[in-house]
Formats: sequence, C-alpha cells, structure tokens
Amino acid sequence: MARRAVKTAEKTTTAEQPDKEQLLAFYRSMLLIRRFEERAGQLYGMGLIGGFCHLYIGQEAVAVGMQSVKGPKDQVITGYRDHGHMLAAGMSPRSVMAELTGRFPGASHGKGGSMHMFSAEAGFYGGHGIVGAQVSLGTGLAMANRYRDDGAVAFVYFGDGAANQGQVYESFNMAELWSLPVVYVIENNQYAMGTSVERSSSETHLYRRGSSFNIPGEEVDGMDVSAVRRAGVKAAEHARGGNGPYLLEMKTYRYRGHSMSDPGKYRTREEIDAVRKTRDPIEHLQERLEGQGWLDEATARAIDNEVKSVVAEAAEFARTAPEPEPKELFTDVYVEADA
Repeated sequence: MARRAVKTAEKTTTAEQPDKEQLLAFYRSMLLIRRFEERAGQLYGMGLIGGFCHLYIGQEAVAVGMQSVKGPKDQVITGYRDHGHMLAAGMSPRSVMAELTGRFPGASHGKGGSMHMFSAEAGFYGGHGIVGAQVSLGTGLAMANRYRDDGAVAFVYFGDGAANQGQVYESFNMAELWSLPVVYVIENNQYAMGTSVERSSSETHLYRRGSSFNIPGEEVDGMDVSAVRRAGVKAAEHARGGNGPYLLEMKTYRYRGHSMSDPGKYRTREEIDAVRKTRDPIEHLQERLEGQGWLDEATARAIDNEVKSVVAEAAEFARTAPEPEPKELFTDVYVEADA
C-alpha cells in the first residue's frame, strides 16, 4: 500500500446552507434522541435496563450533524455513549430500546445491551465498551475502504478521555502513513468520566493532537448542528479525496453524569444550568427556525408530541418483548461461511 509522495494542498470547502426541510429534519432527529434518552434514564431507574448506561443528552448536534454528511457506503463507529448515534444512523427506536432492556427483538438480539449494539445495515459498527478501542477498529474499517477503493469513509468517534489512550496515536500514525479515508471525531464533552480536560490533558486543544502525524484538524462548536455539518463536509471531502485522515474536535457538553451511577460532584449545578440556558443545541436550532419563520409554537409542540409518542411506543415494546432463548448464547460468535 503505497504512501503518497507529497501531501496535497488542503481544499477549503463550504457546505451548502441547509434549507428549511433539512433543518426541520435535524430538529426532529435531535429531539428524538433527547426524548429517547430521557425515557431510557427512566427505564434504568425502574430496573428494566441493567449494567452501564451512558446517556447522550446535550450532545445531539454532533451525531445528527455528522450523520447528514455520511454517504451510503460510509461507516460509523463509536464508544459506549452510543444511543444517539444509533438513532441518527436510522436504527429503529424500538430495536434500540429493546436492546437496552435485553430483549430478543433488540438490534443485537438482547446480547449487546447499552454499550455494544451493532447494525451493519445502518452502517453502524458498534458502540464499544473499552475506552479508545473503537479508534483502532475504525482505522481498520478505513483500511478496508482503501483496499476496496470504493470511496467510503469511516467516521470514528471518541471522547476527550479516550484521546489520551495510546492506541489512538498508533491509529493516527497508520492512518496518515497509508492515507486512509477516515474522519476522527473527538466528542469533547469537557469531562473524562469525572475529570476535566484541564486536569487530565497537557494539550487541551484536542484538535491539535494529530499535528505530529501531519493530520489536519479543527475545533468545531458541537452545540451548533449547522457548524457540525459544515465541518463534517470539509473533513469528509478531504478523506474521500485521497488526502488521508482528518481530525475534528467537537466542543460539546453532557448534561447527565458519565453514566447512570455518576453522582456528578465534580461540577456544579450552576455550570450545567448555564450551558442549558445559553448553548443547548435543540433550543439553539429552534430559535433559528423561529427566526426564519420556519417553525412556530404549534408546530414545535406537534413535533415534540409525535416524538414522545414514538418513544413511548418503543419503551412499551422494550418492556414487553420476549427475552432471548438460552440457545442464543451460541449464536453470533463466529461468522458462518460456505466451505
């Protein structure tokens, strides 16, 4: 696999301005993720979801904005805060919620749970529970794309905490050395489990983390879905054009704890409320739509009611669907292939 001799000049591109229908679709998708995660939190409190559960509330603009850039052959892979990515990828709320409750109709037949769902049909190659593991796996997806030469790009998500893992930099080196078509997306929600970026990272501008590997990067307002889309278009075109990897640092924020068991004593309620009041991604888009005359109070209420109905139906399905049979322990372990 030959390395390019000279790094091509970076082409500056601008995403087309989303129109009314696109922005309304973004609004509904982000609201669906928000309401879904709120209900998932309730089900966890009721004991219907076991194990770990990491909610995506506050970070919705990242998954939705980047998903709008994804092509039909592109892949998405992420860590354990993954429900929002699944819904943005088009996976059924019923199948995702049923997987959370460990039911057979779930996306992974009840065996993946919150952190390890998967849908090749949706181009979603899993949430992964080991911190940073998905970065190496996603780089492997990009390597396959390079071999197939099919124009596909791998979108690899990880958090600010995972950005300090060694395998991330091994992956960066390989991706740049072989000009792999991959976009690395750091979802910097300010806290790695319970430690702020300032306390855990000597270089707090995480988009610079690829500079020693000659990987271009930029910082993006991850609370603005249009800004996410613009940056995503630029990064995807760079990778798809044979120029190698690109790194995006999405400055975002999670309102809930790291997981459902996190008491959140490392930050103040005032800090969380300030972000909600000034930077909430859904309210930001709603204000923009209302300012354009594309959304009014009645329409916003109707969208919210429709989304709540979808989530409520998914929750009831997840509560009543059958659990997997014991024989399912032996399926999906190896790939079955013809001799």
